[in-house]
Amino acid sequence: MVPDLRFGYHGSLELPHAAVRADGYDPGRVEFVEYDVGDPFTPLRRGRVDVMVSKFDHREPDLVYSEPIGLDPRAVVVALDHPLAGRESVSVEEVAAFPCFDRPGFMPAEVWDQLVPPVTPGGRPITRGHPFTAVPALMRTVASGAAVHLTVQSIAHVAPPTVTLVPVRDLRPAVINLVWLPTAPQRVRRLVRAAEGLVAS
Repeated sequence: MVPDLRFGYHGSLELPHAAVRADGYDPGRVEFVEYDVGDPFTPLRRGRVDVMVSKFDHREPDLVYSEPIGLDPRAVVVALDHPLAGRESVSVEEVAAFPCFDRPGFMPAEVWDQLVPPVTPGGRPITRGHPFTAVPALMRTVASGAAVHLTVQSIAHVAPPTVTLVPVRDLRPAVINLVWLPTAPQRVRRLVRAAEGLVAS
């Protein structure tokens, strides 16, 4: 079956599912394509997806962005026996005491700086030394206690039981947008309007 729409996402499918339902699509006729966080925009540019979810305040000049359609609160992924595990929330100033991950692949540096800031608001440097090759490898490193991962709370959908998420209370949530090509067909623009309408309602 040829899908009616190919929807790029990373992590949680909750928002993509809500968007296609708002536009009246049968989710069974939509192909949800998980993209590599290290190279997020290539599937869209090469025509492998029609529309995708993007997070944080970043604009690729050759792409079109929707109005914000949601927010993703911040969190840190830690090992189950980590000193920060089990806390109701933590400050990014506390997270800075532990090694984090470097920018993966072709992810824009501006986006990674928002996800894992090089310096905290209080001026503490964050060590971004561990390589980020793929999410499963990252989670294994975190589970070993060798590093922590500053991220967004929706990553809970792909986190294994060997790690836990702790909310980070003093980093701004990630802004969520839909992104598409200027040449996208009307069905993509209609879906975007429906997703924006979810926020307005």
